[in-house]
Amino acid sequence: MDRFDSIDERANQKYGLGYQNTLMYGRYSRQLGEFAKLEGLKAQEKRRLKEEKARKKELSGYQGKLAKSIAFLWRNTFARLGEDWVFLALLGVIMAFLSFITDKGIAMCNSARLWLYKDLTHNTAAQYAAWISLPVCLILFSAGFVQLVAPQSIGSGIPEMKTILRGVALKEYLTFRTLVAKVIGLTATLGSGLPLGKEGPFVHIASISATLLSKLVTGFQGIYENESRTTEMLAAACAVGVGSCFAAPIGGVLFSIEVTTVYFAVRNYWRGFFAAVCGATTFRLLAVWFQNAETVTAMFKTNFYMDFPFDPQELFVFALLGAFSGVGGAFFVWVHRHYVIFMRNSKTLNNFLKKKLDFPAVFCTPA
Repeated sequence: MDRFDSIDERANQKYGLGYQNTLMYGRYSRQLGEFAKLEGLKAQEKRRLKEEKARKKELSGYQGKLAKSIAFLWRNTFARLGEDWVFLALLGVIMAFLSFITDKGIAMCNSARLWLYKDLTHNTAAQYAAWISLPVCLILFSAGFVQLVAPQSIGSGIPEMKTILRGVALKEYLTFRTLVAKVIGLTATLGSGLPLGKEGPFVHIASISATLLSKLVTGFQGIYENESRTTEMLAAACAVGVGSCFAAPIGGVLFSIEVTTVYFAVRNYWRGFFAAVCGATTFRLLAVWFQNAETVTAMFKTNFYMDFPFDPQELFVFALLGAFSGVGGAFFVWVHRHYVIFMRNSKTLNNFLKKKLDFPAVFCTPA
């Protein structure tokens, strides 16, 4: 019997199905479904331990007295108020500061360009060279910096966010290196004077900030470990990105719905709106505090006469404008589609576009 017992033990260790040896042949006493369930629990526990180990390693730089102090403050203040509210408010404030700093950097680049242009009025050739060289240098710096630090930060980031919100894991797209490359590259690109927008990149920046903040909070308090909660915060971050750019919280929520398109949970509406309001309010308050603005005003002011805003005959012109805009939008989509197809099929252009520094220098010099 000792020999049979040793056989049972070896079989149990190998298969884990409750192997029992009989007089004629062995059999498994445990059901396959029960075994699969136990194996799934083991795999889940192993994955949890692995993620916890990786998270501790990633947050090792935050350990020490400062981290303990922040953890103590979090447990005794913010955590008691409700993690979602505090998390979203912090995200809005952080994005407002990033947007304000980016705008200041862009304004400094534009001021430097105008200063060089006005300072060289005695020499037309030097004036032209200064007007051209600074934007080209900024663009080359942006392209080179992004390629060296984090190539994942290239582009607007909205297609990648759509992919991530659908459950696909993209490596290194939501890391601190990508955040640094995105902010500095965007500042240099817009500071060069290129007619580009920052709402798309700021959706990506807000998502990175939400991910890093959730990891930091998870290390302190143990929340946001659920993947679904992280996805909800990313959906709210899309709204914050637009709200902190244009001080438009309602537009930010609508834009986040447009970005996520396929699925947008109703419970995420208040998250996106609250975070966008915090970001928009802080962004406009920063202008009052640091730019000597008199009060909180709209970014794009209008001046309509309230007593007599427009003539009834103008309604027809407005309708024509809407019709022409719709046709123009459809025509743009058609042209862009054929342009992309042509670019993909042209080997010569593809080889040229792969040259990371030559392409920006050639096409941005005339601009």
